Amino acid sequence: MKIDFLKKYGKLILWTFSLIFLLFGWTMGSFANNLPDSSSSSRNLSPFFNQESLPVLTSTARNSLNQKDEILQKYEGESMGNYLQKSPGSLKSSNFFEPGQKTEKIARVETLVNQVENIAVLDQESYDKKLEKLANKPIPVSASATPSKKKTKSKIKKASSVKATLAPVKAKPVVRALWPVKAVYPNAGALLPFKRIVAYYGNFYSKRMGVLGEYSETAMLNKLRQEIKNWEEADPETSVIPGIDYIAVSAQGYSGTEGLYRFRMPDSQIDKAIELAEKVNGIVILDIQPGLSSVFKEVKYFEKYLKTSKVHLALDPEFNMRKGIRPGKVIGSLDASEINQVAEYLADLVKENNLTPKVLIIHRFTNKMVTNYKLIKPLPEVQIVMDMDGWGFPAKKINTHRQVIYSEPVQFTGFKLFYKNDRRTPNSRMMTPLEVLKLRPQPSFIQYQ
Repeated sequence: MKIDFLKKYGKLILWTFSLIFLLFGWTMGSFANNLPDSSSSSRNLSPFFNQESLPVLTSTARNSLNQKDEILQKYEGESMGNYLQKSPGSLKSSNFFEPGQKTEKIARVETLVNQVENIAVLDQESYDKKLEKLANKPIPVSASATPSKKKTKSKIKKASSVKATLAPVKAKPVVRALWPVKAVYPNAGALLPFKRIVAYYGNFYSKRMGVLGEYSETAMLNKLRQEIKNWEEADPETSVIPGIDYIAVSAQGYSGTEGLYRFRMPDSQIDKAIELAEKVNGIVILDIQPGLSSVFKEVKYFEKYLKTSKVHLALDPEFNMRKGIRPGKVIGSLDASEINQVAEYLADLVKENNLTPKVLIIHRFTNKMVTNYKLIKPLPEVQIVMDMDGWGFPAKKINTHRQVIYSEPVQFTGFKLFYKNDRRTPNSRMMTPLEVLKLRPQPSFIQYQ
């Protein structure tokens, strides 16, 4: 009986099982091919995520637990599905897991949840509008606003009695506006142009180098808070983020043991700057004066700080002595190649550590301080600010700004105000926020010394 059954249905059973195995193999192959490659993720997301496949999230969607849940369940591997039945927020609750159940896999899911919460997309339309506002272009005079001359009857000739002679009209050359600069869009989370950085500059070891070392901590922070308030009142449309602009490497007249005429601040002083910034919910800017050292070498020395989200960078060409002359004898300079090398290094740190874009500030008050400015390349991970840091009476500062900042556009601009040096000459004074905002373009970085 069994033999007859096998003879009759054996081939059918064999073909059925073969078909099942073929379908199973095809299904698993498709699933494997659709798994995202973890090495292709530029933001170090979980290997279950592919950056290109993530849906675009608006700020409203990012704040919705339901939306995050939907994304996670859609893109997580099947083995993770059981952990995502509840909202991502509940994954952090100890009540959700049995004692001892928090394995490395579950911790990885929690990390992934935190990353999803930080997914953002740049609003390019708002970005462009803000750049147009910063450009501060003069309001064009309409044709209707210009008075027309009255024509007397004696000067008017009938069209029929006049033979028209048409002369060729030369087309006026199109003058391209210098601002706003057409540069690459930054990654989401960029500070500029949506915020304005207002920073206090100096060194804790010196009362002569700026306000950071001149006043007590309490007095200095109170002054900074007042300046922030002044800027918020002058430009209510732009939020202000406080900054502690600390001279991390100072040029000096003494050659030092290495003969490089520079002094690096100890970690304790950098840590102090970070603590001060935290008290005002601000950022830290490490200012580098290389002396006879390499600017790239000095920047890399502070890598452990630059790998964090709240620490940014400034370079001072005045004290980058490429010709081997002691600092203070002549004004130094930085070339675009050196700036780009630092920018690319910062970009790598941003990508490796899943950070929002860094701000790179370049000080200058002469044209020769920065060479080949047209070759400076802003990056999606690095926003570049050219900061006018010359001192003097208002008209002098405005003229310097026009010569070295307005006429040589890179990306964003900054402006330095001196509590003492701007008042050195008789009847001089420090410019007010409203006066600074009349500059073209409006600065996104304000530095007080």
